[in-house]
Amino acid sequence: MHHTVYFISGIDTEVGKTYATGYLAKKYLENGQCVITQKLIQTGNKEYSEDILKHREIMGIPLFEEDHQKITMPEIFSYPASPHLSAKLDGRSIDFKKIENATHELVKKFDVVLLEGAGGLMVPLTDELLTIDYIKKNEFPVILVTSGRLGSINHTLLSLEALQQRNIKLHAIAYNLNDESEDQTISIETQRYLKQYVQKNFPAALWFDIPKI
Repeated sequence: MHHTVYFISGIDTEVGKTYATGYLAKKYLENGQCVITQKLIQTGNKEYSEDILKHREIMGIPLFEEDHQKITMPEIFSYPASPHLSAKLDGRSIDFKKIENATHELVKKFDVVLLEGAGGLMVPLTDELLTIDYIKKNEFPVILVTSGRLGSINHTLLSLEALQQRNIKLHAIAYNLNDESEDQTISIETQRYLKQYVQKNFPAALWFDIPKI
């Protein structure tokens, strides 16, 4: 059995990464695959990762044993900011070994691990390390969450170019229909444009529509 980790990143903060991650996990479950989600680094929480709780709610399942053991949420910082800042404010550094060990643990037990990052690809994890560097180091294929809001074409293309430049595999685009522009014309055109751009430049990538809640 091939066990795969997909890294889920967004073009921006608040693009619906958490909902998309939960929804995709639910789909994998429905397809009979053994799936779990992990949060790379959770900020703005104390005991439990809100994002992981949200994933389980969307999946319609209770918490896993791995959730109670905090394997799915190895690093939690209290201040709601970029990980590099949250870590500074909490006065402790991010334990990357702990995060990697957690991912390895999950990969042993599950067919698919959906690893949700914080914000976009260029979000700093430390002063020296960007999220995209961590993805590259671990050779994770990426599922990029985007949407039809005004400005998302620019953010999406910049994100795709960054992946391309580093030879990181784009597994799929997750197009979040919950984050459309108020203007239907913009939403429709954004989807059309991005679809043809991805087909042309990333012919192997999949396209997932994340339906309205």
